[in-house]
Amino acid sequence: MRDERGSATAEFAVALPSVVLVLACCLAGMAVAGQQLRLQDAAALAARTLARGGEPEALAARLAPGARVARSADGDLACVTLTAPAEGLLPLTLQARSCALSGGR
Repeated sequence: MRDERGSATAEFAVALPSVVLVLACCLAGMAVAGQQLRLQDAAALAARTLARGGEPEALAARLAPGARVARSADGDLACVTLTAPAEGLLPLTLQARSCALSGGR
């Protein structure tokens, strides 16, 4: 019978980087998902602010620092689009768009 001492340690040493990589990817994905939710909430509030005649840029700068703000009108709707780079190591650009009825109605 062969001596198999140390084989579990070798297998663990091979598997550990894979487990760490999967965990890092999961954490990065959760961080990006959270940032997307914050960006969408900021876009909704900025659209309401624009529809009431306010300045959405100031609100967006406070709620989503570093996000670019684009205004647009679609009939009776005032729309705001926020675009921001994803935080962390992932080279992604996140975008959120929201519209509100103009005039605060």
